[in-house]
Amino acid sequence: MTTETERFAPGTFTPDPRPAARSAMLASQTRMELILLLRNGEQLLLTMFIPIALLIGLTLLPIGGLGDHRVDRIVPAVMMVAIMSTAFTGQAIAVGFDRRYGALKRLGATALPRWGIVGGKCAAVLIVVVLQSILLGLIGVALGWRPSLGGLVCGAGVIALGTATFAALGLLLGGTLKAEIVLALANILWFVMLGTSTLVFAADNVPHWLSVAARIIPSGALAQALEQAQRLNVDWYGLIVLAVWGAGAGFLAVRWFRFE
Repeated sequence: MTTETERFAPGTFTPDPRPAARSAMLASQTRMELILLLRNGEQLLLTMFIPIALLIGLTLLPIGGLGDHRVDRIVPAVMMVAIMSTAFTGQAIAVGFDRRYGALKRLGATALPRWGIVGGKCAAVLIVVVLQSILLGLIGVALGWRPSLGGLVCGAGVIALGTATFAALGLLLGGTLKAEIVLALANILWFVMLGTSTLVFAADNVPHWLSVAARIIPSGALAQALEQAQRLNVDWYGLIVLAVWGAGAGFLAVRWFRFE
């Protein structure tokens, strides 16, 4: 008869299966999500080509109402559009169709927890946004944009917060509704939020209350916060709005996210 002392010591036999560390699971999921994002041609259109076209076109074309040194206002606005396109619209549509085709159902059957799926997608989006910001920033410099080092640091913090907020909103939309509804609603909301953000930049020509109300929307809050950041000013109102939207959407996304 065997006793407890006669058992083999742990690690005697190989393989020795055990759950992976949480950090390893998150890193692996982030890598997979990043590869999928960069391989998607439609996603690259949203994340790279459209923002670049907007930045160059709005800077060089003779459009009035943007001030003498228009590139200083256009770069933050285009970065907001790029973040919204990548973290919200593209993310929501991708998640919606992953659920429709059963990809997330299979992923949900693994040991990866729900927070790992949400965190991996958010981390991959953040990496893409960093690449976007560097590329748009370099193009902006070529067009005459001259931010200070402090402005760049402040802007990086605002970009991180804005990315997290829009990623949470995208996951909430894509993880709860049918793919066809997500496709239509994500594009509609993209145009609505883009239109709302223009009220922030046209603050001199619209009533003050309307400009303040526009900043309750994440796009308006992010646009204003980015513009103030490059001037070394902290837009606490915008940052609080982004934090509230991000926290609420993130909580609901983790709670209501469905794999099919």
